[in-house]
Amino acid sequence: MRRRDLLKAAGAGVAALATPRIGRSEKANKLVFVPTEDLSVLDPMFAGPRSRRTHAYLAFDTLYGIDTNWMAQPQMVEGHQVDEKGLTWTLTLRDGLRFHDKEPVLARDVVPSIRRFAERIPFVDALLAATEELSAPDDRIVRFRLKRPFPHLPEALAGPGGIVPAIMPERLAKTSPSKPVAEIVGSGPYRFLPDEHITGARAAYERFPLYQPRTDGPVGFTAGPKVVHFDRVEWLTLDPFSAMAALHAGEIDWWELPPSDLVGQLARDRDLTVVAQYATAMGVMRFNHLHPPFNNMAVRQALLGAVDQAEAMTAVAGADRSFWHDGVGLFGAGTPLANDAGIEVLRGPRDYAAVRQALGSAGYGGEPVVVVAPTDVQPIRALALAGADQLRRAGMNVDLHEMEMGAAVRRWFNQAAPDKGGWNVLFTLLDRSVPNTNPYGNQWIRADGSAASAGWPTSPRIEALRTAWLDAANLEDQRRICTELQLQLWQDVPYIPMGEYWQSTAYRKDLLDVLPGCFAVFWGIRRALGCRQ
Repeated sequence: MRRRDLLKAAGAGVAALATPRIGRSEKANKLVFVPTEDLSVLDPMFAGPRSRRTHAYLAFDTLYGIDTNWMAQPQMVEGHQVDEKGLTWTLTLRDGLRFHDKEPVLARDVVPSIRRFAERIPFVDALLAATEELSAPDDRIVRFRLKRPFPHLPEALAGPGGIVPAIMPERLAKTSPSKPVAEIVGSGPYRFLPDEHITGARAAYERFPLYQPRTDGPVGFTAGPKVVHFDRVEWLTLDPFSAMAALHAGEIDWWELPPSDLVGQLARDRDLTVVAQYATAMGVMRFNHLHPPFNNMAVRQALLGAVDQAEAMTAVAGADRSFWHDGVGLFGAGTPLANDAGIEVLRGPRDYAAVRQALGSAGYGGEPVVVVAPTDVQPIRALALAGADQLRRAGMNVDLHEMEMGAAVRRWFNQAAPDKGGWNVLFTLLDRSVPNTNPYGNQWIRADGSAASAGWPTSPRIEALRTAWLDAANLEDQRRICTELQLQLWQDVPYIPMGEYWQSTAYRKDLLDVLPGCFAVFWGIRRALGCRQ
């Protein structure tokens, strides 16, 4: 199939993009974007692929946002007041907030929204567990009356996580957290256009004229003035080679995360901007703690000597060390709570003979180890294949199961024995937008058994440290606790970090002020019409 035909197959409006004679005013007012994958999940509070989070921040706003220093800042709230004992937080909504049905955003919409996303976000669930009463005394006031101080309240309500703490109308916020909302009525700068959404092909958004951005503070990841300069944003779902051809031809404006093996070709195009250090992601080797052999802590500890972070990141991001780093522990490098405690366990030459001996001493007898690897998400597949090879060299009998990402994710949550549809080891990427910057943002460190993420580890000590962090108001105490938490990671080994790398993005040179971060945001971006097309 020719490239032009591939573009037409992406949906009813794509033919207009494929023609080179796009009107100047239309091009100025429309941004065409290719996300990492198709938009298949619309509810901002449902788990799903990366595209769902990007969609959520286009259409919804949040009470607080995260700035470029990973600090929570007021967003929909004008500000907050805290009583001297830290037991009452009074949040005041900004004046003039509107939903996309033109109704005002009121405190009575906010309260059920918080309750709904608390069911999905452990950080907010911990906040509500510390709350005696959550109320809306008037249209613009949201009040938390707490049982005990909760100094991280703004961070809990800010995100940005895999589940977005989006504010929606009361009638939708009262929808069961296990059921998707019936319609997308947002509170953000763009309105989702359901009639133009074609699964597997495209999505579209239009500027919401009643949205009032903040007037103060710098633009951050999800904080600050969300000023938009395009009347319309269109998403196209394209395969990598079609996306590359369309970007070269000017038929699309922005390709969010091109595969690393195509970045060099894109960088040679004088009409494109390629940002090599756009977003970061940490590799993770996750163990299933419910079944042998990884219900045995000694087996998990032995494999600390098998993981070669540099080798894994080379497989994912290439040999150029400027695009990745090893020696990575619990949190992303450069974030406030990152530390080197115990990191020597992952440094130095790997001695696979010693690892095989340690595994034998721990009781591993060569039984098959089911490793799940996706076929259609290239970075995770590369990580999984590199990790599986390291397990083989350590003497493990690897049974590799390759499948598309949707099937892999469904299997992750299957608690059955590995030979009956379950698994032993999975590999994934943890990007900072989860955000992997604190003990409640990193979902893989949670260790309370069946309530934890897939893998279901149990560690009373890890949970005690996470609880202690919730009570820590100053940064010095938080850092001390997180140093202890990282040391405990090497003891309990709920997972093994496999290094961190930079992901690239590519867009036409006439786009200005694209904000580096964790995922694509559309505020602040503008077009310089004087640039070459």
